[in-house]
Amino acid sequence: MGQYDSERTRVTRITRETPEGTARPGDAFVIVIYGPDLGKRTQLGTAPFTIGRSSKNDLFLDQESVSRNHARISFDGSFYWVQDLGSTNGTFVNEERIREHRLVDGDQVRVGRSILKFMTGENVEVHYHEEIYRLMTVDGLTQAFNRRYFNEALEREFNRSRRYDRALSLILFDIDHFKRVNDTHGHLAGDSLLRQIGTAVRPRLRRDDIFARTGGEEFGILLPEIPVDGARITAEKVRRLIESTPLHHDELVIPVTISLGVGQLGAEDPTPDDLYRRTDERLYAAKEGGRNRVAG
Repeated sequence: MGQYDSERTRVTRITRETPEGTARPGDAFVIVIYGPDLGKRTQLGTAPFTIGRSSKNDLFLDQESVSRNHARISFDGSFYWVQDLGSTNGTFVNEERIREHRLVDGDQVRVGRSILKFMTGENVEVHYHEEIYRLMTVDGLTQAFNRRYFNEALEREFNRSRRYDRALSLILFDIDHFKRVNDTHGHLAGDSLLRQIGTAVRPRLRRDDIFARTGGEEFGILLPEIPVDGARITAEKVRRLIESTPLHHDELVIPVTISLGVGQLGAEDPTPDDLYRRTDERLYAAKEGGRNRVAG
C-alpha cells in the first residue's frame, strides 16, 4: 500500500448561520390579530406592502387614528422592514415607536388601533394555524383570554365545582370613567390603558386563575377552589395595583382606578349565568358606591 492509502479524504463543511429574520418572498405574511378584519392573512412578496386609510393601500384601515399613507413593509432581498411614512400617530413594533425596523418572526406591528403579527420561517403554515386557534381564545390587545373562552371556562369550572363540592369565586371589574378617557384623549389612549392593565394584572394571578377581557373595558377573573374571602383579598390587591400603577399614553400619565364586584358560587346559582349576574350586580354596586372599591 502506498503512503496515500492510509490517509482518508477529509471533507470540511462550512456552515453559515442564518441571521435572525432572514426570509424568502412567499414564506412571510402578516395576520391581523386585533382590529377589523381579525384573522385576515396577507402574503408578503418582493413588492412594497402599504398600510393606511387610503383605499389604494394594500391593507386599507378605515380608522381616524390611521394616516392616509401610514406605513410600508418592504423586502431588501434578505429581510423585511417596516417603515413609518410620517404618520400622525406613529407606527409601533412590539409597543416601541419606530421609524424603520427590521422584522423578525413574531413581531407585532401596531398601526392605529389594529395590530398585525409578522410571521416567517420554517413551518410557517403550522404557526399560522396555531395563531388562528389562539385568536379564538385570546384578546389580541390585552393578551387576556377573550369572552368566548371565558364563557366556556365559567361553565366548565361551574360544573366541576358542583361535581366535587369545591369553592368557585368570580371577580368582575371595569375601568372607572373609561368613556371620559376616550373622549378626552382618544381611543388610542383607551386601547393603551387596556393593554397596560392586562400586562399589569396577568402576572399577579395564580396559574389556575382565568383572566379574561369580557367586554370593552370589562374584565373577569375566575378563581377555582378559592372561597369568597380569598377572592376579596385578590380583588383588593388588583384594585390597589391599578390605582398605584402609572399608566402612560405618549407623554401623558393618565390616573386610572377600577371598580370590582366579587361573588362565590352558591346554592342560589342554578346556572353559571346566575353567578355572573350576581357578581355583575356587585360590580354595579361598587360603582354606585363611589367607584375605586370592591363590593361583595
